[in-house]
Amino acid sequence: MTGRRQVPEGKTHVRRTRLLLATTGIVVAGGVAAAVTLWPSGGGSPNGAGASVGTSAASTGSARSVPSRSYPVSQPPRTIPAVSRFTAARGPGWRPASGHRVVVDNAQLADEGRLLAGELGMAYGGRTRAGAGDVELGLTGSGNQESYTLTVTNGRVKITGPGEAGVFYGTRTLKQEVHGGGTAPEGVVNDAPAKPRRGFMLDIARKYYTAGWIEDRIRELGDLKYNELGLHFSDDQGFRIESSSHPEIVSKQHLSKADVKRIVDLAASRHITVVPEIDSPGHLGAVIAAHPDIQLRNASGVATRGAVDISKPAAAKIVDDLLNEFSGVFPGAYWHLGGDEYLALMARNPAASYPQLAAAARARFGPKAGVADLATGWLNDRANVMRGHGRTMRAWNDGFYRASSVQPAGDLEAAYWTGKELGARPPTDYLGAGRKVINYNDEYLYYVLGQPQTFVYPTGQRIYEQWTPRVLRGTTAVPARYDGQILGGVFAVWSDRPTAQTQDQVAAGIRMPLRATAQKLWDSRTPSLSWTQFKALAGRLG
Repeated sequence: MTGRRQVPEGKTHVRRTRLLLATTGIVVAGGVAAAVTLWPSGGGSPNGAGASVGTSAASTGSARSVPSRSYPVSQPPRTIPAVSRFTAARGPGWRPASGHRVVVDNAQLADEGRLLAGELGMAYGGRTRAGAGDVELGLTGSGNQESYTLTVTNGRVKITGPGEAGVFYGTRTLKQEVHGGGTAPEGVVNDAPAKPRRGFMLDIARKYYTAGWIEDRIRELGDLKYNELGLHFSDDQGFRIESSSHPEIVSKQHLSKADVKRIVDLAASRHITVVPEIDSPGHLGAVIAAHPDIQLRNASGVATRGAVDISKPAAAKIVDDLLNEFSGVFPGAYWHLGGDEYLALMARNPAASYPQLAAAARARFGPKAGVADLATGWLNDRANVMRGHGRTMRAWNDGFYRASSVQPAGDLEAAYWTGKELGARPPTDYLGAGRKVINYNDEYLYYVLGQPQTFVYPTGQRIYEQWTPRVLRGTTAVPARYDGQILGGVFAVWSDRPTAQTQDQVAAGIRMPLRATAQKLWDSRTPSLSWTQFKALAGRLG
């Protein structure tokens, strides 16, 4: 450990020792010196080292015994995202060495134990008692399944939490602490995320990404404590996953189901849920190419790009076939229904432009119903299909129509991405109605290939310095009273101009935005590190 200094032990008058300890902030417990570091909110370490990325809250709990007063008080670990709380101590810390093992107290943690052992060059000891120098993983307690406690003391490390996910996040903290030969500091980390949904979304429909590239992103996301990977795999330009129910719609370049299983399994090993999206009733051009009979046409017979005619039962059947099929391919708890940019509702007079939709709306919902009611009914019907598979569902905010008297299902979460659509509603309209919202703010979190329209590539610095999960639209935060309804956020890559960047260029371009977003979702308070310091830390951690 850098800065370590050995001091010869000798007899010292008890009163003098107590005075010395009182002036250095060391607490005496049972005659043994211990240190508890109290970090002021919004500040760094007392000596100005700025050792925590996030704003550290004051630590609590009893003083901890330490081997010797010869060690300096430990500094909080420097990780991305930063730990929430750290109780400092005096001691040598820990780093992996020959003969050290990773052991577990529960067989459910075997995967986490083997992964960490391989990453740190240690042996995996299985379910057995921890010895000198070992890392022990354990399940204990109740509460937030993503919380954990990491204790470094007496030459050992213990990572515990009420759930496997939390223990896994503790191993990510330890991995970063000892990266490049570093030392895990003596003391106790108590950590948990501010937001339960921390995601990255990838548009693989308009640009083909190899399975290996996606797997590399999963490993990156896992180390940054993300827990969602969204795959938008159906759009006008392509349908990118093998289908048995409708093989005729699949693009030449696509992922096989075996590829997808490896992706899903790898994600699960990192406690990441893959969230699939089959967007409808718009953005279905790849399906329409094989089934032109279901394409929406206006009163003049002109085809509407990417939109299916939602008055036709055949359109619903094909989409439901796909939903049912892919519910088995993606077993995770969440599903994205899409619902955005249905071009029929962007017409000046939807009923006049698409009389067949207006007629179908009246037939189903009554004489006063309009096209927006029919579109909302479509969304609810698709939600019923996925509800039968036990999924929690979300849809884009512009799929919730102001003009509709038919209400979207109450359990649909709003994926809020823009306030620029026709008839746009502010985020408070959704929040005020009690709906849960996920932040996809296109001002900060949209990486759109080729930068079409008004989009520019987002920077990590702008996210780090300006964005929080409460900034749902533009640059203005919603009132704090809504914070509990904002489940988290998703950084999204859209492939509008697929040749604008190679997949390796995309990986490089999103590197710092992903890190900044991870930090702000784990702890949405103002970070204590400057952007320059944060960027340097990211460079050191790799």
